[in-house]
Amino acid sequence: MTYSVKEIYFTVQGEGVQTGMPAVFLRFAGCNLWSGLERDRPSAICNFCDTDFIGTNGPGGGKFKTPQQLADAVRSQWPDGKGQPWVVCTGGEPLLQLDTDLIRALHDAGFKIAIETNGTLKAPDGVDWICVSPKADTKIVQTSGHELKLVYPQPENKPEQFEGWDFQFFCLQPLDNEKQRENMQSAFDYCLTNPQWRLSLQTHKWIGVP
Repeated sequence: MTYSVKEIYFTVQGEGVQTGMPAVFLRFAGCNLWSGLERDRPSAICNFCDTDFIGTNGPGGGKFKTPQQLADAVRSQWPDGKGQPWVVCTGGEPLLQLDTDLIRALHDAGFKIAIETNGTLKAPDGVDWICVSPKADTKIVQTSGHELKLVYPQPENKPEQFEGWDFQFFCLQPLDNEKQRENMQSAFDYCLTNPQWRLSLQTHKWIGVP
């Protein structure tokens, strides 16, 4: 298949359990919950997304005809001989495109693979770190993994709905909107009274990096 990629860049993971970990971010174009166009936001299944995943015109983005071409592009972003390479496959929705051939090519290039998914599609075998971020009014089929990261608050998705799912870590991430400070305090308070949950903050936004 031809892979449509919005952008590829080297940065530090800004949120969730692996906050602070250097990684190459591989952002796929496209999503199954929103077109990405502002005119469609009010009717989107997920109407609070804060990411541009339209097109292939970002840094390092483009169309990649083979898994090897894309794996080579990802590998070119990692400093040679430095640490364990990680790639974070995100979007949009990465599982619309991430397949076993690409997983194999990325592993052969020395990478461990993390994904950030909305959970509406089943992850293929071979992914090293699965982070599921459920969105309102969706059917979640990926109910196991390493990290469940819930944007909070969502009226349709309550944290207690997910506590029996098969994840190692449960994170609450304050919704970034006009009530952000209020949302941060609410998430903080919830974690104190329900210590199964960890507070996840989007530190990359605070320090002004991708």
